[in-house]
Amino acid sequence: MASFKSTKIPIYPKLGEKVTPDTLYWKNYKAPAQIKEFGAVTSIDFSPLAPHNYAVTASTRIHIYGPFSQEPVKTFTRFKDTAYSGKFRSDGQLLVAGCEDSVVRLFDVSGKVALRVFKGHTKGVHVTDFTSDCYHILTGSDDYTCRLWDIPNSTELTSYKEHTDYIRCGTTSKLNRDIFITGSYDHTLRVFDARVEKSVMTMDHSQPVESVLLYPSEGLLVSAGGRYVKVWDLLKGGQPLVSLKNHHKTVTCLSLSSNGQRLLSASLDRHVKIYNTTNYKVVHNFDYAASILSLALAPDDESIVVGMTNGVLSIKHRKSPEEKKEVAGKQRMRPVYRVFVKGRNYVPKKDDFLVSKPVKSHLAKYDKQLKRFNISKALDTALESWRKNRNPEIMVAVMKELDRRGTLKNALAGRDEQNLSQLLNFLIGNVVDPRFTPVLITATEMILDIYQAVVGQSSVVDRQLVRLQELVEREIDYQQDLLEVLGMLDTLFAASLPRKEVTLGYILLSEFTPPTKKWI
Repeated sequence: MASFKSTKIPIYPKLGEKVTPDTLYWKNYKAPAQIKEFGAVTSIDFSPLAPHNYAVTASTRIHIYGPFSQEPVKTFTRFKDTAYSGKFRSDGQLLVAGCEDSVVRLFDVSGKVALRVFKGHTKGVHVTDFTSDCYHILTGSDDYTCRLWDIPNSTELTSYKEHTDYIRCGTTSKLNRDIFITGSYDHTLRVFDARVEKSVMTMDHSQPVESVLLYPSEGLLVSAGGRYVKVWDLLKGGQPLVSLKNHHKTVTCLSLSSNGQRLLSASLDRHVKIYNTTNYKVVHNFDYAASILSLALAPDDESIVVGMTNGVLSIKHRKSPEEKKEVAGKQRMRPVYRVFVKGRNYVPKKDDFLVSKPVKSHLAKYDKQLKRFNISKALDTALESWRKNRNPEIMVAVMKELDRRGTLKNALAGRDEQNLSQLLNFLIGNVVDPRFTPVLITATEMILDIYQAVVGQSSVVDRQLVRLQELVEREIDYQQDLLEVLGMLDTLFAASLPRKEVTLGYILLSEFTPPTKKWI
């Protein structure tokens, strides 16, 4: 009896990762160092002065870390409740932070006790920042107000209550001491001028606003809220320029690269997306282990620091030129090709005694079911493999084998709503892939023939069938458009070919037959 032949899984060519300057630049970081904080890391801010220490706000304390230190070089613990938004002043000498107890505290970086305490808010203060003249502080609170404070006199200068929900983000202008911007959970962004009694510009983000960012030129404003990142042109009265939706969950924080040409956004979906600020396309992506609440880039992009909901602080440092050379040297020390092929072509001599070792072949789960003629279970096993590994080649190969045996229709029949829904999901995801289309179109036609009598009994299956129909119709339209383009190109190529002159004459058809004339 002939042995069972396992299903042959074809190997399809795969497109390699496109290596771009951005890929090389953003992959040039070491493995991340991780520090466990006492609570969720809500804010990270780098000092503008060398050596560029950074303040990490988590739970009821603020830690200041050195650029390469695993232990904090300074700790501020004078908070009665959760601290928020620890920010350095532009000279790196002072640090301001809000708190859930509604009090704003100002610290000297070289000291421990608060230099100033600002009281006036009635709920937690989530937003703090220094104005460009270094003498005033902006705060935003859950009491719907944003306020400006005078540092020397510890007094409130002005207060605005135009938002109708919590104020969770804000920033000050670095070019004008009187201009600042706030974002609120009432879906609005408001631009304020301290010389005017009310806001001078309002923009609707359509989602609760989690973060705002000004470009260095301050002509463009970026806001993040919900799954959207939006760019606004302030020089045109707050006109929306771009709306990006590349995250699957709420976007929590924004940052700019040192040259201002790359925009970074972090989200609860554990991803950091990097955009080109020219066309706002994603050029790189970082993955993390938990949802991200805060993100900061060191000057010159030397470090990327990310704070997560599980209290872990992740720090990636850029590789130095010496480390690059070491890595390159290690790669050159790997064994050469001839080491691996040594002895592969060895042929035994005449007097050698050859001991043959039987090789036991192990069948895959779907092949075991095929060997037992359990065709439905074989298809289910292949489908389960696709659900786990997202490897459609196995599923397509099993379908092709069942079709060759003439049992594919029997394997597809007799399925309940859940199994049929999984099959349709697979078809929706792969039917327009040109590698799999010849096999999957046959399977799709069989499913429609088998289950056309029960159409309308399940809303889930009906939606999937409509989606599959739209997908196939769209692909047909694409193919027709491509054929039209191909026809146009053929015409252009034919018209561009040089024309050859044809002379009138005659030739002999054969030397062995009577001369016959044929005009050409």
